[in-house]
Amino acid sequence: MDKVAPDTPLRPLELAALKNYKLDHAYDEMFSGSETLHEHYEPLLSHLAALPPEEMQRRKQAADLSFLNQGITFTVYGRDEGTERIFPYDLLPRIITSAEWATVERGLTQRITALNLFLKDIYNEGRILKDGIVPRELVYSCPQFRRQMCGLQVPRNVYIAVCGTDLIRLENGDFAVLEDNLRVPSGVSYMLTNRRVMKRIFPQLFRSYNVRPIEHYTQVLLSTLRSLSPEGRPEPNIVLLSPGVFNSAYFEHAYLARQMGIELVEGRDLVVHDNVCYMRTTSGLRRVDVIYRRVDDDFIDPLAFRSDSMLGVAGLFNAYRAGNVTLSNAFGTGVADDKAIYAYVPDIIRYYLSEEPVLNNIETFLCARDKDRQHVLANLDKLVVKAVGESGGYGMLIGPHSTAKERKDFADRINANPRNYIAQPTISFSRAPCLIGDELEPRHVDLRPYVLYGDKVTIVPGGLTRVALTRGSLVVNSSQGGGSKDTWVLS
Repeated sequence: MDKVAPDTPLRPLELAALKNYKLDHAYDEMFSGSETLHEHYEPLLSHLAALPPEEMQRRKQAADLSFLNQGITFTVYGRDEGTERIFPYDLLPRIITSAEWATVERGLTQRITALNLFLKDIYNEGRILKDGIVPRELVYSCPQFRRQMCGLQVPRNVYIAVCGTDLIRLENGDFAVLEDNLRVPSGVSYMLTNRRVMKRIFPQLFRSYNVRPIEHYTQVLLSTLRSLSPEGRPEPNIVLLSPGVFNSAYFEHAYLARQMGIELVEGRDLVVHDNVCYMRTTSGLRRVDVIYRRVDDDFIDPLAFRSDSMLGVAGLFNAYRAGNVTLSNAFGTGVADDKAIYAYVPDIIRYYLSEEPVLNNIETFLCARDKDRQHVLANLDKLVVKAVGESGGYGMLIGPHSTAKERKDFADRINANPRNYIAQPTISFSRAPCLIGDELEPRHVDLRPYVLYGDKVTIVPGGLTRVALTRGSLVVNSSQGGGSKDTWVLS
């Protein structure tokens, strides 16, 4: 990793603000040593140390009120006290230098390019399968593999137009890919609203840091969707398809549609006639050319996939296959974010691009392999086990924090369906400073940058930094009670 800057010793006032800030073996975003700051964090800490505790609390309350007034909520399933809650937010930004971001940008551009080529290949010629780089049975046994997509030409050969890739920092400070989210990646609205709130709460600090902007994301997303419109539709009608108000990310669906100036629709608002998709309006039917979908494959067309779905549009897949409407992301992209396929992404990059991966994977054991499965079953107390098709922190065992009963339960599940599970070493995500009460304490974080792929690859500088707000926890997922903070990429 590029050297970021000389380190800066702490001053007495700053030391007082950090009396309970404990370091461990995990990489610390703010500290390079017990009393030495990474230089790019020094202005932040100086600013915070100069503020009285009551002023910090006042700003925290102002931020909470802003989120409440905007209706920024997320659903936390399985909580007795209720599901809807204000999206948890930490006031302290996570800061990334320009040199670090350049590496992330190169790595993510390389990754989305290779995964698009992989999807095009497996649904057409299948060269990578014939050459034995990725096992054929692994692809065909993936629940997200859609045989209906075989031989179908996708506009501009873009299968993945929107991607949210989860990154963590290893103990040496290098970024690595934890997982890819290629179906309906969420969270970008929280990245944008976090920034808006931060600029309002700390305007002087924000200006002094020379932070690269992210506010243009929705317009780049709109341009990306427009670039994928069917031939002969120079002024495409674009809509955002949502499962509806009961979906956990409905706030985001409404927010993005409003920011892009497009219609927010549900399945009941659309109809297909003669393989053309239309939107119902008060003045009659209006043709739809591009659908930014936030509905999973299984539920999007009851005639092609799940017949019991009430969320989709009957006949939509036929309209898509006829080339009369584009969906983003394409059907069947989930095969490339299957956690078992993830283990082969470095080989996929080498195969299609003849390059070494810029961003490394985490070591991954595939339970479908006999040797890997035996290792996983013998070390359940040390590993993180994940179901290959789950997201949001569900279907997961964190070995060191698990009980004997939970480990036995997972061992039974693995033996019953080995293809459905992978395991990885328990890795301590990097830690960043958070405001906990009146004090600064470190909490584990990851980073989800958002990658757009249309005529070109665009990555807004930053992303959603997710925070495990519970001390010692590694679970950062919003759906399981994690929070977020603004991410500042320096110019």
